[in-house]
Amino acid sequence: MTPKELGKQAVDALKSLYPEAFCALEYQNDPWKLLVMARLSAQCTDKRVNLVSRELFEALPDASAMAAAPVEQIEGLIRSCGLYRVKARDLRAMSEMLLTDFGGRVPDETEELLKLPGVGRKIANLLVGDLYGKPAVVTDTHCIRICGRLGFYPESLKDPLRVEKVLAEAIEPKEQSDFCHRIVQFGRDTCSARAPRCRECPLSSFCLHAETERKKGASPEKEEAGREKTSSKKGKSA
Repeated sequence: MTPKELGKQAVDALKSLYPEAFCALEYQNDPWKLLVMARLSAQCTDKRVNLVSRELFEALPDASAMAAAPVEQIEGLIRSCGLYRVKARDLRAMSEMLLTDFGGRVPDETEELLKLPGVGRKIANLLVGDLYGKPAVVTDTHCIRICGRLGFYPESLKDPLRVEKVLAEAIEPKEQSDFCHRIVQFGRDTCSARAPRCRECPLSSFCLHAETERKKGASPEKEEAGREKTSSKKGKSA
């Protein structure tokens, strides 16, 4: 199977599972808010970002307010997101740059977005895909893990840029942004890091990892034990 053929099968299967693709960050169709929330999401759950952002945007509703705010105020508002000192500096600096260099408008080109403090390719691609409908592959941890398991590249490959290049060739441009949103949800529901549910997976018929597990003779009991172990760890950390 060629990468493009695998890409089509994966896109079609995920569309069947998740007819509606959506961004988990509740940014209310405001480009600046998505930029801010995407920066906050580093090493933080989308759920936490959504919660923290409500208070943040009540206090600082736009780029002008964020740029004028003391860094200490921003830190206090986002503290529970983790890495709050670095993120606060970035939020203030990126808001300043938007006003001075881009007329207050979030750029629609990846290379322009990368000039903003705290913005890497993951954030830039999220923005151009979600806000402007351009082809863009967001290589978050779910995407990198699952696409390696499917067989787009060796599972040992973890470099986001190399993964992005592979998937940009394999996935139809018009499908790329929605594909990445769907694969995040699929990772949470089925293809987790520690205990993928291969025997119940609707993608297993064309998944290289699932085929390898079948050949190794992974038992349902082993998969169930892995899920129980993962659930136990989550329970302890809650």
